[in-house]
Amino acid sequence: MVKDYTFQEAEQQKNLRWIDVRSPGEFAQATIPGAVNLPLFDDEERAEIGTIYKQISVEAARKAGVQIVSAKLPYLMEQMAQIIGREKGIVFCWRGGMRSKTMATMADLLDMPVFRLTGGYRSYRQHVTAFLQGISQEAIPPLFVLHGMTGVGKTQLLAKLRALGEPVIDLEDLARHRGSVFGAIDRNPANQRQFESGLYAYFQPQNQAPYYIIEAESKRIGHATMPDFLDEAKHRGYAIEVTAPFAQRIERTLAAYQSEDRDAFYEAVEHALTRIERRLSPDSRKGLQAAFTARDDAKLAAILLADYYDPMYRYGMAQYETVFEKVDATDLDEAVLAIVSILKRIMGTIR
Repeated sequence: MVKDYTFQEAEQQKNLRWIDVRSPGEFAQATIPGAVNLPLFDDEERAEIGTIYKQISVEAARKAGVQIVSAKLPYLMEQMAQIIGREKGIVFCWRGGMRSKTMATMADLLDMPVFRLTGGYRSYRQHVTAFLQGISQEAIPPLFVLHGMTGVGKTQLLAKLRALGEPVIDLEDLARHRGSVFGAIDRNPANQRQFESGLYAYFQPQNQAPYYIIEAESKRIGHATMPDFLDEAKHRGYAIEVTAPFAQRIERTLAAYQSEDRDAFYEAVEHALTRIERRLSPDSRKGLQAAFTARDDAKLAAILLADYYDPMYRYGMAQYETVFEKVDATDLDEAVLAIVSILKRIMGTIR
């Protein structure tokens, strides 16, 4: 008899492997973090069965599904055993329906310790959404927020702080987007479900750190939107302004954005420029066009920083009613030490 777990019950289990039996396309859209995809149907088979379901009948769709699956079962069970190893497995589909029931039932017949997620992926998604919407400001730890113009090295600083064991939430990493109009270059941006799944673990009461370090991102990062509680906490957090010389900012910006595929890079740049050109002066547009034509990356970056991003960041920082701690990031390692010193000093006063 297959046992069902709710998501909350499954979270309490140890050595449990999540197995997503939906199609590869569904899996790519969003899944439970850490899940392995073992699809009962591939994308074409799922589409075929869906067509039969709509145009003929439920019974005909079930028969077609059985016919497709029957030839796969030995392979699927072999893969299931390899995924589980000496642990336990919990399978899920979209709503906890026939796909997960089929896989769990066959595994149970072979005495494999496999359970099924009640309500499927949809129940997990509902749980995450309700959890994030229900978080209060009082329930989350203090935030230290890194501000600063494009290219000062905020992302590098977050990585170095994390390497030291500091509690960092890299929102750009979760969103798979750099947070600017050029932010999707060489990235596959996360959707809202993927972004929120990444955030979920940080704010579990049992997982929370005494504080978190984040970057002062806009509420919208690529295709994802920051939850209200986090956006509000960001504005209430301890602000640290990171600075660096202009020439160094250009170098760091180019290091972050340049691609080996020059044609693809400039195609993406051209698309991004069309989205912001109306916000630039005629002189700036003329300079950008000349730099673009000459493939002068440094000139492009210099104009964009000085004429577009810097004014935008100055305006954004002016919206914060707080005193900014200052950190010079000319040397990133020294900047990390300065930030850690600020963390210790402030945390020492609020504990």
